[in-house]
Amino acid sequence: MVSSQQAELKSEIMAMPSWLRRPIGKASEISTVQRIIKQRQIHTICEEGRCPNRGECYAQKTATFLLMGPTCTRSCAFCQVDKGHAPMPIDLEEPQKVAEAVQLLGLHYVVLTSVARDDLPDQGAGHFVKTIATIRQFSPETQIEVLTPDFWGGAASGESGQRQRIATIVEAKVACFNHNIETVRRLTGPVRRGAKYDRSLRVLAMVKELDSTIPTKSGLMLGHGETTDEVVQAMADLRAVGCDRLTIGQYMRPSLEHLPVQKYWTPEEFEQLGSTAREMGFSHVRSGPLVRSSYHAGEQGVGSGE
Repeated sequence: MVSSQQAELKSEIMAMPSWLRRPIGKASEISTVQRIIKQRQIHTICEEGRCPNRGECYAQKTATFLLMGPTCTRSCAFCQVDKGHAPMPIDLEEPQKVAEAVQLLGLHYVVLTSVARDDLPDQGAGHFVKTIATIRQFSPETQIEVLTPDFWGGAASGESGQRQRIATIVEAKVACFNHNIETVRRLTGPVRRGAKYDRSLRVLAMVKELDSTIPTKSGLMLGHGETTDEVVQAMADLRAVGCDRLTIGQYMRPSLEHLPVQKYWTPEEFEQLGSTAREMGFSHVRSGPLVRSSYHAGEQGVGSGE
């Protein structure tokens, strides 16, 4: 990195508000998880995405595993996950490796997410199900949430193909089905390249149509230039498709190659948005600067804030 880039990055870090700085957690808990996942050559979004809450989540026996490799077929402008070249073949032993890690770590609640795999015929839906089934063999008491891509296979398969892939996972009876819209309608194009706002809403609607008993969840990431009215409208759009749970957090630029932060929303603003979300009928709300999609995912009753 040239000196001018180093200076720019340092300046950006120094400008970060105090409420976004926090200790990472106990080194022993983090190193234990890192050792177990490294030994099995598997991935967690906690590490790949450099989540600021990973130490806290590990201590609460919660972790989010990143399935199907660390390379995404899409190139969202906000995301830390590797992209831009061909993904690796799926590791057919990954479900077993993840299940072993869950058992060794004694995890009570597991979130399974993945990179987008537009190169696969089923977009990876079958791999999700295999991993869910294997975890249940090893740890039958562990609850499993999924955080999925949109499973859109292109115009050739259309919505019927997408519905079939989603149905495959719904049939596995997960504890929660999460799919993030990430940002407001106006900013979806530049922020979520390859994704569509209404397509993501349709994912959540399909889950409820297939099985109304499965809780659905989505997340918003603020700081891209959205207005309060746009955020409230996005929340209303989520409620209109029956979305039960919501996370709202602050976007933090992973590197100079990613979109710059347009605004740091204050803790008070997050608190107000959380209150608005609860008034709109969301049953579980987490709204705070450091909140991420899987933050306190295993809690059955959550409020706003940290």
